[in-house]
Amino acid sequence: MITDTEIRLKGLQVLTEFLGDVEAERFISLIQRELFDYTKWRQGLDEDLSIEEISKRAMAVRNKNAKQLYSR
Repeated sequence: MITDTEIRLKGLQVLTEFLGDVEAERFISLIQRELFDYTKWRQGLDEDLSIEEISKRAMAVRNKNAKQLYSR
């Protein structure tokens, strides 16, 4: 298990990598400003997808991340 500080650092790294600095800051401020339940929000994202489609998407993200890791 990683520490809360490590989670924050990794989360910020992912946000800035995929959104850029400005959009990552906007995302953080949106979450802090609203009453936001991430778990409920996340559950609703995949409701219409089959298990196979969710698995395909997860594997695609995993493969993309592995390629980026090994290309550095």
